[in-house]
Amino acid sequence: MTTQVTDHRGGVWSIAVPIPDNPLGHTLVHLLETDRGPVLIDTGWDDPDSWDTLVAGVAACGFALTDLHGVLITHHHPDHHGLSAKVREASGAWLAMHAADTAVVRRTRGATSDQWLDHLIARLAAAGAPDGHLAPLRTARATGGGRRMPGMRAALPDREIGPGELLDLPGRRLRAIWTPGHTPGHVCLHLEEEHPARRTRGFGRLFSGDHLLPGITPHIGLYEDPAGNSGEAADPLGDYLDSLERVGRLAPAEVLPAHQHAFTDAGGRVRTLLAHHEERLDRLRTLLSEPRTPWQLAMAMEWNRPWEQIPYGSRTIAVSEAEAHLRRLVKLGHAECVPGSGPVQYQAVDGGGGRA
Repeated sequence: MTTQVTDHRGGVWSIAVPIPDNPLGHTLVHLLETDRGPVLIDTGWDDPDSWDTLVAGVAACGFALTDLHGVLITHHHPDHHGLSAKVREASGAWLAMHAADTAVVRRTRGATSDQWLDHLIARLAAAGAPDGHLAPLRTARATGGGRRMPGMRAALPDREIGPGELLDLPGRRLRAIWTPGHTPGHVCLHLEEEHPARRTRGFGRLFSGDHLLPGITPHIGLYEDPAGNSGEAADPLGDYLDSLERVGRLAPAEVLPAHQHAFTDAGGRVRTLLAHHEERLDRLRTLLSEPRTPWQLAMAMEWNRPWEQIPYGSRTIAVSEAEAHLRRLVKLGHAECVPGSGPVQYQAVDGGGGRA
């Protein structure tokens, strides 16, 4: 086992914790030294190799697990929150998360795997997924295969991360920035201290989780609810775009993301992502000149590979992303549901309020 640890100076380290069977490769778990002991930002996927890597990484930073003071979770996804329970049990450290993602964890823990599968099957069927895509999910429902779904027993946090809060970390100034979109309770954490390299452009360092990545556009899908509530009022893409602009105004000197690598010019990256989503929404309006289901729209959208080469699980994610973009177009008055369609279809609306 090779442990990749990077010293970012000024009491900040990153540990590359592997994600099994995932093209992302690893999650960058950050360690921040404080006067009460180190704090982790995220923990990584719940897997034996990931756990061994995290433990070895903390040791390579000069600490034992029992030295840990706390764990700050940027968001509830299993590649970030998966090992949190084991870290708390081994160290006695507290866990903290934004309330909106705590609510997701609570709903997930309260639902059975069958309820999750029922929710997923119903949502995909309503989106126009073909029987061939639904069949494996129905088989898993019938055979109990859903019990292996990650995150079903994710740890509930001990503390809440409040938007704008200057966190109680003696000797450090770390402020929570609520950045919903990737999840409803995603937070970035702004280290309001001079950069150790004394860079003149920007201020401080931003632990950006999955919100701002140097070469990847984060997945923005609909917020999931195993109870089957549609959450019609939620607009995840709108949330994400608003959050991006807020981070752009923050102008940190350096960004320390949870994947890939550290980078500068946060404002430039924000502008690139805003333009990407604006262009994508424009292309989707063109595609919706004829009625399409979310599944049909996902098939017609541009991805990093042809639809035929997209793996099964990634197609489900792609449909959720198509639905989030549809939700945004509907909110803006640029698209509407086709009355009486089932599975539901959408079509573009022209500038005058009529159908395109």
